[in-house]
Amino acid sequence: MFRVFSLLLAAGLLLACLTAYVLENYTVQPALSRRPHPRDGQPPYPGRGMDNLFWFLQVSDLHISRFVDPRRTPDFKTFCTETIDVIKPAIVFVTGDLTDAKTKNRIGSVQHEIEWQTYHTILKQSRVLEKTKWIDIKGNHDAFNIKSLDSINNYYRKYSAHRQDGSFHYLHQTHFGNYSFICVDATLSPGPKRPLNFFGVLQQNKMGELSKLASETVNSNHTIWLGHYTTSTIISASPGIQQLMSSAIAYLCGHLHTLGGLMPVLHSRNTEGTLELELGDWMDNRKYRLLAFDHDLFSFVDLSLNKWPAVLITNPKSALYRSPGHEPLRKIKYSTHIRVLVFSPSQVTSVQISIDGISIGSAVHIEGPFFSIAWKPEDYTEGIHYIEVRAEDTTGRTTVKGHDFAVEEIKLLPFDLVASFILLTRHYLMAKVVFILVFLANICLIIAVRFQRNPQLKESPGIFTLTLFSFHVLCKTNVFYYPVLLFTCYVAVGPWFVGEVIDGHFGACFVFGVVVDGHFLEGSLTFIFGIFQLTFFNIPLMGYLSWCLLLRCRGACFWTHYKYTGWLRTVPMHIFILALFLWQLYSCYILLLTYGYAAFFLSPVRTWSVLLALVLVYRAWALDNSSIRTFKAEMKNCPYS
Repeated sequence: MFRVFSLLLAAGLLLACLTAYVLENYTVQPALSRRPHPRDGQPPYPGRGMDNLFWFLQVSDLHISRFVDPRRTPDFKTFCTETIDVIKPAIVFVTGDLTDAKTKNRIGSVQHEIEWQTYHTILKQSRVLEKTKWIDIKGNHDAFNIKSLDSINNYYRKYSAHRQDGSFHYLHQTHFGNYSFICVDATLSPGPKRPLNFFGVLQQNKMGELSKLASETVNSNHTIWLGHYTTSTIISASPGIQQLMSSAIAYLCGHLHTLGGLMPVLHSRNTEGTLELELGDWMDNRKYRLLAFDHDLFSFVDLSLNKWPAVLITNPKSALYRSPGHEPLRKIKYSTHIRVLVFSPSQVTSVQISIDGISIGSAVHIEGPFFSIAWKPEDYTEGIHYIEVRAEDTTGRTTVKGHDFAVEEIKLLPFDLVASFILLTRHYLMAKVVFILVFLANICLIIAVRFQRNPQLKESPGIFTLTLFSFHVLCKTNVFYYPVLLFTCYVAVGPWFVGEVIDGHFGACFVFGVVVDGHFLEGSLTFIFGIFQLTFFNIPLMGYLSWCLLLRCRGACFWTHYKYTGWLRTVPMHIFILALFLWQLYSCYILLLTYGYAAFFLSPVRTWSVLLALVLVYRAWALDNSSIRTFKAEMKNCPYS
C-alpha cells in the first residue's frame, strides 16, 4: 500500500507541476491581445516604394570542426561570400557554437586553436566584415574546458569578430528609427568540459547588467534579444530571463539543433508576448534565417544554403507571429501594397501572388530585391486568409512561400504544444523536482518497509504480495539494507566523481552542482543524470536483489533457480539486468574519456557502484541461510507452486 501511495503522491505532484506550466504558458492574457502599439494606425503605411524597410540575417551553431564533415567549412565560406553578396543584409548575427571544440572521439572537450583560426580566416578572406555588420555570440561549445575568461584558451577573444566577453547592446540606426539588439552571454565561467555546461547561467550580477541594457532600449522602435541558449536552458536569477526581455518583440537563439531533426520548427511565444525563435543548426542542416522590419512589422523566414530564390513576405505579415503591443499591426489594414523581398544570384523573372487560391497578379520590381503589388485590405477584413508567393529566376529555379494573415485584430494563434513545452519550460527546475520525487519515493519506501510488518502469505499469494514480501526480505536483511539505503542517499548528497572538470583543474561533481577552482556551478543536467541513475540502476538493482532473495527463500541457488521460475522468466530477467549493468559500465567508460583516469577511479556513483552491484548480487546468491531463516520458514508454510 505504501508503494501505491508513493506513486499516487508522485503522480499528483507531477500533475500539479504540469497544470501550473500549462496555466503559465498557454493561457493567453486578454491584455496581451488588446493592448495597442503606441504607433498603431499612424502613418507612414506600407506602400509601393522600398521605404521604412531593412533586413538582416541570423545563423547559428556553425560547429567548425577539424575532424568531421569536411564540407562544413567551405559551405560556410560560400555563405560568407555568395549568400551575403546576394542578400546584402544590414547585420549578420551568429548565435553561438562557432567551433566544435570536441576531441577526435567526439566525447572529450578541448579548444582547438585551428578551428578558431579557420573561422577567422573565412571572415578575413571573404571580407564579410567589410560588407556588413557581423556580430558573433559565444555558445556553450565556445566555452568548453576554459578555466577563466583570461585563459589563453579563450580563443573567442582572439578570433571572433566581437572579441569581448559578456552581454552587450548593439544599436542599429536608420533614418526611420533606431533598432536595439541585446546579445546575451549565458556561458559558464569557468567553463567545464561537456556535457556539464549544456545549460547556461545568468547570475544576479549578469541579470543586473541585462536589466541596465534593457533600459537603454526605451527609445528604440523595436528591441530584439539574441543568445545561444533557449530560455528553457538558462538558469536565471529572479525575475527570470523571459520577464526581463518582455519589451522585446523576439528572442533569437539556437542550441537545440531542432532536436536532431525531431522538431524542425521550434518557435513559440512566452507569457510576456515575446516570440522565442530557435534556429536550426548550420552544422548538419545548413540553415540560416532572413529577418526584416517593414514599417516596424516584424517578419522572418528560415532558409537553407543555396536554395534560391529566397522569399520573404513583409506585408501582410504572418498571423501566427503577430505581436500586439510590440508592433503596429493596424498598418496592415491601412497599407496599399503587398510587399515581398525576393533574393537570387540570377535575375528574378516572375513573382506571382495569390490570396486564398485566387491570383492577384504579378508583383512589380521596384528596386533591389523589393517587389510590390497594389491590394485592397478591406476585401480581407474578416477572419484569416492565406497569401502565397511564387518566385522564379532566369535559371528556372522556383520557390513557393505562403502564410496565413489577418487584417483585423484576431485572437493570437497557438504554437505547437510540444515546441512550446521545449522552449518555455524551465527544464532544470522540472528535472530537479522529478529527481527529488524519485529520490524521496525510493528512500521513504525502503525505510517504511524496514519498519512494517511482513505481509501475510496466504495460500497462492498474488504477484503483488510476493513482490512486497521480497522487498521486505531485502529491507530487513542488514547486509543489503544498509548498502542500498546509503548508496541511494549518496547519489543525492555525495560527490559523484572527483576529477579534471577542466584540464589541469580538479573539481567535484554533485547532483546539485559542480565545484571547481573555487567556483560553484549550479546543477542542471546533473539532475537528469541523477534521474537516470536512480531509475535505470539503483531501483532495478533493488528489484533484482529482491527477486534473487525471494528465490533463495524458496530454497533455490543460482544454479537451480530457473527450475522455480522457468526459462521464459529467468532469461529475460537476466538479460534486462545485464543490459542495465552494461549501460552503467558504458557510463564509466564515457566518464573516463571525458574527465580522465582520476574521475574514473574516484567515482562512487559510477565506477564504485559497479563493484558494489557485483558484491551485492554475489551476496544475494551466496547468503548464509541463517540470515533469511524466518523468511524461508514463512515461504515453506505457504506453498504456491
